[in-house]
Amino acid sequence: MNIGDQLPEVLGLNEKGEEITRQDLAGKKIVLYAYPKDNTSGCTAEACSLRDNYDKLRHAGYEVIGISKDSAASHLKFIEKQELPFSLIADVDTTLLQQLGAWGEKTFCGRKCVGTLRTTFLIDEEGKVERIFSPKEIKTKIHAEQILDYINNH
Repeated sequence: MNIGDQLPEVLGLNEKGEEITRQDLAGKKIVLYAYPKDNTSGCTAEACSLRDNYDKLRHAGYEVIGISKDSAASHLKFIEKQELPFSLIADVDTTLLQQLGAWGEKTFCGRKCVGTLRTTFLIDEEGKVERIFSPKEIKTKIHAEQILDYINNH
């Protein structure tokens, strides 16, 4: 996925088993963030940063949607435990993560493995990618502030 690319037509199922499509998001700006795993330290820090700044992101015109390969049941527990005000897509077969380019080889604990590459996409009202935050750019504890800084300066 590159700047200017269109989101896929079908994004997947959320924590409630509801299908999320590009059409559902038409006319909305979206922060679509891909993260490795529910209830891990970095992913929880990132989700809580987005939760704590959710009103500011909404005020700036953005809706937040997370995506990982965790199941809908796992997402539901994560949402409840962390009081997340946004949906999480359960991409258990990694279809969307692969389409986004957020699935691939990475180094974890000094070993190479294949998994989710922490990536955030800012999507415009027409479903096009306007900004990509790469894994190296994202600071989980202040990620919402990074997004808001970008929004406020563009």
